[in-house]
Amino acid sequence: MSSAGPLSPHVRPRLFLLAVAVAAGAVLIDQGTKALALAELSEQDRIPLLGDWLGLQLAFNPGTVMSLGSGSTWLITLIAAAATVALLIAATRARTAGWAVAIGLLWGGAVGNLLDRLLAPPGFGRGHVTDFLAYGNLFIGNLADVILGVGVGLGLLLYLRKANT
Repeated sequence: MSSAGPLSPHVRPRLFLLAVAVAAGAVLIDQGTKALALAELSEQDRIPLLGDWLGLQLAFNPGTVMSLGSGSTWLITLIAAAATVALLIAATRARTAGWAVAIGLLWGGAVGNLLDRLLAPPGFGRGHVTDFLAYGNLFIGNLADVILGVGVGLGLLLYLRKANT
């Protein structure tokens, strides 16, 4: 139960649908921008957006952030699949619109990168994630990564706000 009392029987389905809508929007944005990157960008050439700080350049990542775990793509795929299921369950338990949005962002970001791992070359469960947002010379990411970061940030804000009330 929330501090405001039990949820009405009509609220929880609405919160779940909100999480689903946010997740679906995140997946569509992520997969659409990856398709555009595959069609328009090159692995050799970087298009500067903010000088050397941010640019567009195609890359394929078998690992996680900064290619960590690149030799264990299949394990990362299993973890991402488990996280996707856990976020589905979490979405059914969202108690507020804020949490539904945060969970939807995390769920959508996870699904966006999981689709690459399942469907992209070199093969099922070992696919490399399509990246195109070059952050200086640090690493290259994608919008699913940004969406995941926003979801984590929102979740932290919601948690800290509740802890301080």
